[in-house]
Amino acid sequence: MSEYDETARDFDPAEAATGDLAIETTLAPSETEEVPKSAPSVAEDGAKAGEESDDAAADDTAEDDDASEAEPDGDAQAIGGSRRGSRRASLEREGEVAADFLETLLDIADLDGDIDLDIDGDRAAVAIVDSEDGRVPRRLVGPGGKVLEALQELTRLAVQSATGERSRLMLDVAGHRAERRSALVEQAQRAIAEVKESGSPLDMEPMSAFERKVVHDEVLAAGLVSQSSGVEPRRYVVVHPAGA
Repeated sequence: MSEYDETARDFDPAEAATGDLAIETTLAPSETEEVPKSAPSVAEDGAKAGEESDDAAADDTAEDDDASEAEPDGDAQAIGGSRRGSRRASLEREGEVAADFLETLLDIADLDGDIDLDIDGDRAAVAIVDSEDGRVPRRLVGPGGKVLEALQELTRLAVQSATGERSRLMLDVAGHRAERRSALVEQAQRAIAEVKESGSPLDMEPMSAFERKVVHDEVLAAGLVSQSSGVEPRRYVVVHPAGA
């Protein structure tokens, strides 16, 4: 982790829930480090990131049939392997930058927690977990996961500032998303069963972009159709019968 000279006021994660997270710091990089570019506002970039990540399952379910059936030759396989390797290296880099940012943030706020890194599909997956020194404060999740969502957007901005590329990494704190995913899968399965029985569309409760993505994936796997409707923060998933 990079060494910084910090001047910071107390960090109150609860402020992140209202979008007003403010960490007033003066970060003086060491002589060997490069000063990162200024990141755009959390509200502006967070909205764009949400738009990109939301409804991925609904918008990207179809692939080119010819492309899926065609058998690539040796050169195509080599190119594909090279691209996958490059993409994985890029995701690993995202995770490393995110880890540095979060570790610095935890140090400034004097909070316990270790950082776990992984790759989940086409995204970097970063998690703040309990450490030997203590448990991760659950206030970093916040009511309804709102603090976690704000912290994720800050982390994405930090990665974008360092890499120059928009990040779609997923951040978890103390296993909150993993637990929420299990509950959402059960909820989606109940909705799927109801739609199959009634043959009518079903509106689900308002959800975050992460939560809607989980539902979209379950609906797609069941052979039904789903789409998001409404306006944030009350955007929700509508489950339709197959062929609708």
